[in-house]
Amino acid sequence: QVQLVESGGGLVQAGGSLRLSCEASGRSFTSYAMGWFRQAPGKEREFVAGISWSGGSTDYAAAVKGRFTISRDNAKNTVYLQMNRLKAEDTAVYYCAAGFYYSDYVAKEYDHWGQGTQVTVSS
Repeated sequence: QVQLVESGGGLVQAGGSLRLSCEASGRSFTSYAMGWFRQAPGKEREFVAGISWSGGSTDYAAAVKGRFTISRDNAKNTVYLQMNRLKAEDTAVYYCAAGFYYSDYVAKEYDHWGQGTQVTVSS
C-alpha cells in the first residue's frame, strides 16, 4: 500500500516552468512504476509521463515530449515532473499515480492516486 501527496502546482505565465513533486509513504515505493496524469475541466484524465521503478525507463505523451521531464529519487520516495516552456493548454489538475508498468497510458491500470495539484498557465 502506498499513499501519494502531490505539491508544486501554481499559477505561471506561458513559457515559464514549474516542478511538481509527489511524495509517497510506505515501504513499497520502489515496487511501483510511477506516472503523472492530468485532467482539464470537461476532459478525460490523460497520461503525461511515466517512469519505471528504477528510473531507467521513461515515457512521455506526445504533447509534452521535449518540454517535461519525469524523474524519481527512491531514497526520498519522491517522483518529480519538471515542466518547461509551459503553454496555456497545459492547464489542468496534475495527479501522480503508482502502477505496474511505466508506459501504461490507461488511468484505470494504476493502483494508487494522489489528490492532485492545480497547474494554471496564463497566456
